[in-house]
Amino acid sequence: MNSSHPAPRRHANDWAALKSPLRRFLDACHADFSVETGGAVANYIPELGKADPNHFGISLATIDGYVYEVGDSREPFTIQSMSKPFVFALALDTLGADHVESAIGVEPSGDPFNSIRLDANNHPFNPMVNAGAIACSALIREAEGDGAFEYIRQALGRFAGRELGVDEAVFASESATGDRNRAIAYMLRNSGVIKDDVSKVLEVYFRQCSVLVTARDSAVMAATLANHGINPVTGEQVVTPYAVSRTLSVMTSSGMYDYAGEWIYRVGIPAKSGVGGGILAALPARLGLGSYSPRLDSHGNSVRGIKVCEALSAHYDLHMLNRSEDAHNIIADYDIGKSASRRSRRPHEQKILASHHRDVRIIELVGTLTFSNVDYVSRQLAEKPRPHFIIFDLRRVASVTRAGARLLAEGFRELAHFNVTAILSGTKRSSPEWKIVAEWTDTLSNVRNFPLLDDAIEWAEDQIVYRHGGAIEAVEMTELSEQPLLAGLGAEELAQLASLGTIRTYHAGEKIIATTEPATSLYFLRSGVVHVTLPGGIRLATIAAGMPFGEMALLEGHRSADVVADQSVTALEVLLADFERFREQHPRAGERIMRNLAQMLADRLIAANSKVNLLTAT
Repeated sequence: MNSSHPAPRRHANDWAALKSPLRRFLDACHADFSVETGGAVANYIPELGKADPNHFGISLATIDGYVYEVGDSREPFTIQSMSKPFVFALALDTLGADHVESAIGVEPSGDPFNSIRLDANNHPFNPMVNAGAIACSALIREAEGDGAFEYIRQALGRFAGRELGVDEAVFASESATGDRNRAIAYMLRNSGVIKDDVSKVLEVYFRQCSVLVTARDSAVMAATLANHGINPVTGEQVVTPYAVSRTLSVMTSSGMYDYAGEWIYRVGIPAKSGVGGGILAALPARLGLGSYSPRLDSHGNSVRGIKVCEALSAHYDLHMLNRSEDAHNIIADYDIGKSASRRSRRPHEQKILASHHRDVRIIELVGTLTFSNVDYVSRQLAEKPRPHFIIFDLRRVASVTRAGARLLAEGFRELAHFNVTAILSGTKRSSPEWKIVAEWTDTLSNVRNFPLLDDAIEWAEDQIVYRHGGAIEAVEMTELSEQPLLAGLGAEELAQLASLGTIRTYHAGEKIIATTEPATSLYFLRSGVVHVTLPGGIRLATIAAGMPFGEMALLEGHRSADVVADQSVTALEVLLADFERFREQHPRAGERIMRNLAQMLADRLIAANSKVNLLTAT
């Protein structure tokens, strides 16, 4: 397939014509393969020979329920052998695995789909060849009686997400010309696999093969298998995960008949074809593909359909045994310039951190840390300038393999040679994941651990401030002149404001401000650290000496958060009434204070938006 054609130039006002890359690729497949005229329409069932050889439809359904359609994607055709995997899955759930597996094997036959041959136990080789499919229909009739076909038709409809009809002309044609299938059925009856009336079993089977579907239906049905048996369009759990896994297994080994080995080698996606011209392919946890083109090759598979599957697999590297994307488990990679801690910083600290924001790098990981995943992360570390601290956030990591943990520790040891400190966050030392990691990392001097990501970022920020001459000791005593809320005020104004306040002392754990109480004062922290929390203990901010708290009293009448002392704290409390009189006496100072407050709130909003953008990007 030629996928290198340049995209046509478009004007800005052509935005409505924008297509996704996948849709554009499917369009290109349809255009390139429409000229393929190889193969022939099946005619051993006379009614099938009436199909238009030029019909060609492609559909792809994602597991989140989006369906792409190209060409004759709504053209109906009979499902034929594409029904086999779905009826097999239905039989597993209806009769139980032991019953079904005792009657039908799961080995590839190496023969054409209509071979009149059984395995050494006189059972069908697998449910994807005619003998196995007829046996499946017989098992369901054994359970459902005369309602067997309707039971199957309704189940196929649930896979497709809509009611499916039957082509009565094809059914009549199959019944009139199905002598080979009758021979197979009588052979199964002779070996004890079929216990029912052969003609009644074959009526179910012939009608099952005559159900009408489209390429779109086929894609949704395949996506249901790819989605653990849940139809991604309707949300219905059609069959159990057990039935799906066993069905996909036999589709992998036998779904394309005597072309199955070549198929899995070149395409690598479980699939099933039908002599009506359809092919469906189900890539687990990814997508379902359906195609329709009635020209068949010598194996009974659609010529154009095979080309579509081959092109899609090769172009997007979808072979199920080459799932390289599983190693890409980084969901976010940023520095503290994009997401600082919740600690309120004084101007001199902010200046240091702004100048050295690249010294702290945060990598958020997800999924399982395997050998391959950690190897991928390790290689990504070299693509950006070397930081002094790298925080690995593991809160979304579900598990860690021993090989992954050991490779992670070896990576930390390598970082130590470059004086880089590794920080782990989002783990509890009692968790199974941490125990595996700790086994390899506890002896390393350059590794730190914090339960929360924000704690890890705050600690790393402190180290950067220390390294560049900052002082953030909690016992440090600060003056009003250092308060950002009062920036720009003169010495006399600051002295008068100080005279209005009262020095308060609070012990560690003491609540200074309580949610919903009246906002009657504001505070200027002179020493120590306090934290601001919402009801339920969610921390909003950490405030150190030299910063104000309770300043929202200038804008709202009641407190919206708790403020608690982390340790021994001293603060200057100024009653709001006294502060308002000060502003009236010094209108320029009052205006300056409100501008400072607006700037502080704007800075907080920018920081919050940055965090939201990071969450949205992940």
